[in-house]
Amino acid sequence: MRIDIFTLFPEWFGWFFQQRHLTNAIQAGSLQVRLFNYRDYTPLKHGQVDDTPSGGGAGMVIRVDVVCAALEAVYGTDCSTLREQRPVYVLSPRGRRLDEEMVCELAELEELTLLSGRYEGIDARVSEHIATGEISIGDYVLSGGELPAMVVMDAVARRLPGALGSEESARWESFSAETGGAPEHPQYTRPAEFRGWKVPEVLLSGNHAEIERWRRENRG
Repeated sequence: MRIDIFTLFPEWFGWFFQQRHLTNAIQAGSLQVRLFNYRDYTPLKHGQVDDTPSGGGAGMVIRVDVVCAALEAVYGTDCSTLREQRPVYVLSPRGRRLDEEMVCELAELEELTLLSGRYEGIDARVSEHIATGEISIGDYVLSGGELPAMVVMDAVARRLPGALGSEESARWESFSAETGGAPEHPQYTRPAEFRGWKVPEVLLSGNHAEIERWRRENRG
């Protein structure tokens, strides 16, 4: 899978790619990530990428012509027809809420383009005429689309071959089909008792049938 991210701050992703499951997926060949800076492709003078909101108001909005120019330079096709060729998503609080179902859908794609906004976001004509859709990671406001892009990649990468040390890890995570879409059961480890706080005895019993029953009953 190849994920392309368009952003004003590609350097912010440096620490993110140090995560083990991402490096595993990249080394296994199941994930490729490319970063593109809008400023490198802007048709405007002095590296301008944004302008004031139509109708007035505070903040700045990333221009549609800037986004279009960046996409056309990278993909060599008219930006208005790009979504017919590949999935293109704007990171926006107005978008479809990211959940496990959507993560699995995205993980099945061969290519994915994520458009990160900044300031007051991206001109709505990008979503209306260029993008496949919008993705939201929750009903709150962030300073830009970089963190949402990382959230999407983090969740998707875990579903790719070679990302995790064990394929079972992904199968039995919270919200997976194996857990019935519920959060995973509580997890404990050593010591068995700390300050009087004990690991549930059933988990120390060695009775795998009882352990599995306890885990089923404690999901959600």
